[in-house]
Amino acid sequence: MTEASASLTGLLRPVKHVLLDFDGPVCSVFSGVLAPDVSKSLQEGLEALGWKMLAEGQIETDPLALLRLVAEHRPDLVSPADRRLALLETGAVQSGRPNLGGEAVLRACVESGRAVSIVSNNATVAIESYLAAHDLGRYVTRTVGRTPGDPASMKPSPRLLLEAMSGGEAQDFIFVGDAARDVEAGLAAGVGTIGYANKPGKRERLEAAGALVVVDSMHSIAAALGGGA
Repeated sequence: MTEASASLTGLLRPVKHVLLDFDGPVCSVFSGVLAPDVSKSLQEGLEALGWKMLAEGQIETDPLALLRLVAEHRPDLVSPADRRLALLETGAVQSGRPNLGGEAVLRACVESGRAVSIVSNNATVAIESYLAAHDLGRYVTRTVGRTPGDPASMKPSPRLLLEAMSGGEAQDFIFVGDAARDVEAGLAAGVGTIGYANKPGKRERLEAAGALVVVDSMHSIAAALGGGA
């Protein structure tokens, strides 16, 4: 066992409940239907409702960032924007690329007697659609997506994590995420975060944000969960 794997196993040994981000750790949501295309479709729908925030020909390529922009500049359009995005996300996950390591983590949690919840900025309906399509819902205790019509609930806000942790002690939880905002949300919620560096440059950003451990593969976490049972 390497020093890194020993550290990860030791970190996970006392954990009773794993909180798992969705896009990245479980699947690549926009691998089939690309995020810029989803964002463009969302913006077109908003323009039909009077959205004129962005300059002509300009588009925000991150649909979740676009939702935040709507909340900031046209709060009256947030609810219809969120509903449209939820539909677009639900369509996107049908062709989302599974992370086999993510499924391994879900199985390892159940096999080691730990609960596992999905905590994500994506819409709950999209997450649950994906889990059902891939027969993964049986592993998941709870799904906490962004609060409908309230983009401020999204990470790096701790609100979704605190909702998932409701009734539990922070020391019993660990959060796995692949973005600095995940680590920031974990710190704000008082729960440690394992960083998942699935792209170049992420390791440095996750470490700088304060992740307790950073891994390059979700299989490493699955193996450590088994070792920590």
